[in-house]
Order: sequence, then structure tokens, then C-alpha cells
Amino acid sequence: MLPIFARRLALAPRPLLLPHRALFSTSRLAASDKLFLHRDTPDNNETLPFEFTAENLARAREIMKKYPPQYKKAATLPLLDLAQRQNGWTSISTMNYIANLLDVPPMRVYEVATFYTMYNREPVGKYFLQLCTTTPCQLCGSDQILDTIKQNLGINVGETTKDKLFTLVEVECAGACVNAPVLAVNDDYFEDLTSEATIKILEELKKGGSPKPGPVSGRQNCEPAGGLTSLTGTPPGPGFRIRADL
Repeated sequence: MLPIFARRLALAPRPLLLPHRALFSTSRLAASDKLFLHRDTPDNNETLPFEFTAENLARAREIMKKYPPQYKKAATLPLLDLAQRQNGWTSISTMNYIANLLDVPPMRVYEVATFYTMYNREPVGKYFLQLCTTTPCQLCGSDQILDTIKQNLGINVGETTKDKLFTLVEVECAGACVNAPVLAVNDDYFEDLTSEATIKILEELKKGGSPKPGPVSGRQNCEPAGGLTSLTGTPPGPGFRIRADL
């Protein structure tokens, strides 16, 4: 006679053995290259002062006038942009200054600066290179453009050249897919890029020049690369296809 606990174990339903399931993904999660947690560094701490120049302070006042006094916090984005253009990047002192100017808790400004990737939380070079590597640009050769920039400048994505002249980052969709591949240099877009054209742009920037922005292929804006296929004649004038009695 089996002990009672042994009989219960024998009569208990056995767990269903399921076949092994293969994982659909085996790659590790990629971490963001953006900084969301502030840590004091010699270049970025609250002891380093920041304030607008007299000219930019006047511009900031004009920006704030566009919003009702009780909603002046809505000026956070344009004021952060103005401060970044003056300082070169968005430091903790910059954000604290904007918070004081708008009379809001500093956390409200931190939330904005860490959400929008247009604000650089770390120092960047004089020329901030943002190469689009989303699908349309990749299909048109952005991978080759990226390799060209890396080799020419001797840096990888997320790095700055030793002379503090260039910083390279990848971005998701620059909004100029028809002119792919696209490279933004500060506020200027360079489109229809080739490796040769990219090197030419970089070399001119190294010399302190100002390359002409836009498509390097010679086409105007985003017109068809093979030439116009419609609206090639003189547009009809007023009254076209309108009845004479009307």
C-alpha cells in the first residue's frame, strides 16, 4: 500500500509538454544614443553660467509676446532653439536659464529638451552632420555616403573630430525622400549626394567655405530627375474651356 502522498502524486495530472519554440528575434535591443539622464561633467554643470546676449534677449522677449502671459511656457521650444544657436548646444545651465526666464520649474524644460532630438545635450562640432539613413535614402546609397564621411573625417557615428569641426550622427527621415540621399549640415540640406560630391562638400567646409545647398545633381528642388513629363507647354490663359455664353 503506497503512502497517501505517493498515491496523490501518481494520480495528479501531468503537465503538458510543449515543443520547443524558436525565438523570432535573436539580436539584442539597441540602446538610444541620446542622453536622457544628466550627469555633471567639466563641460556641463550648473556652475557654468549662461545668459542671452542683449540681441538674443530682445529676440526672446519678442518670441514670448506671441503667447498669453499665462501660457508663456509655450515658448519653451523656440527659446531653447535660440539658446542652442548661441551656445552651440543645450547645456544644463541653458535649460535652467530658460526655465527662469519663463518662470516654470526646470523639470518642464528638461522634459522638452530630452524629448526632441533637435536639442543637442552634449557639445557638437561647428558643422553638425545629420545623415538620413531611412529606407528611401538607404535605397539610393546612403550607406556609401556614410562610409565616405567616416573615411574622410576619421570618425564614427556619434563622434566629433579632434579639431571640434565636425560631428556625425544618423537621423530617421530628413523629409526630402525624393532627393535622396540627403545630408543636413546645420540648417542646410545637401541632396542627390554621391561619394564624390560629399567629399567636395566636406573639403570646402574644412577650408571655411560655404558650399551651395540643395541638389548636387543640377536639378532644381525636387523636379523629376529625368526631366519634366507634364506641364511642359505654355499654360492656358483665363477662360480655357469655358463656354462663350458664360
